[in-house]
Amino acid sequence: MVTAAPPIRTQTRSPLVLWHLLSLDAPTVAALWTWFVAAAVHVYLPIGAPAAMALAVWMLYAADRLLDSLQHDQELEARHRFHHKHRPAFLTGIAIDSVLLSGLLYHMLPGARRLYALLGSMLFAWFLLIHARGLPGRDAHRLPKEIAVGICFPAAVFIPTVARFPALRLPLLPHATLFAAVCSLNCLFIYAWEHPDARPRAHWTTRYATRHLTAFTAAVLIAAITIAAMTGIKHKGPWPLALACALSALALLALNRYRSRIQPITLRAAADLALLTPLLFLPFLKLPFLKP
Repeated sequence: MVTAAPPIRTQTRSPLVLWHLLSLDAPTVAALWTWFVAAAVHVYLPIGAPAAMALAVWMLYAADRLLDSLQHDQELEARHRFHHKHRPAFLTGIAIDSVLLSGLLYHMLPGARRLYALLGSMLFAWFLLIHARGLPGRDAHRLPKEIAVGICFPAAVFIPTVARFPALRLPLLPHATLFAAVCSLNCLFIYAWEHPDARPRAHWTTRYATRHLTAFTAAVLIAAITIAAMTGIKHKGPWPLALACALSALALLALNRYRSRIQPITLRAAADLALLTPLLFLPFLKLPFLKP
């Protein structure tokens, strides 16, 4: 049976916690970075691009947490219990979301649709593996979720920009790699905080990475600062992307240092808040970069 946990009624009064429990954290990050990538290279995006990203990511995360809430062989986190408690509302939201998303995808560039179709197929296969039950010798928790998020999430964020200007693929590759590393670090820190003791069920890459999180984060931070400095030499280089990644890495390190002073659910929400560093660059980027 699902392990009982203290009520989260008082904690949900916090806007930050509610943002997390409603699965709005990842969609916010995805939509913001979709716009930010385009803004950093002076590419105009239709407003439907970040909107579609937010809808798709919300549906994916809400479905993932609903499926996780059905697993009665492990202790569930607050986000899983919240989704289980409000299951009808989330299922209704997913149904409405899918209709809205279909309309936005119809108006998307053919190149972007093809890339998203490929990425969606990969995500669907990953979902089947993660949530597979009853297969001999299959333990879904041995799959490296951090790697999957580190690959798929940044790919989805950069697709709207590179689909419009394929020539930007190579110049943006270092920044996409940095963002992928930061997304993986986000998942690794969360996993380490939620599993402070031995992690026998984790994939071996996750166990190794969580033992060396500070070193890996420092490496990402140094790489981000270096790339920001190199691209900053060019007046129109996308240096804000690398600098935002550096700030996010610093924020994750700070959260890790003071994690004992923060309630677990707030800490979990703050980890995604650390990825909203593009907001700091709003005063320095020309607006609007979104067209209706």
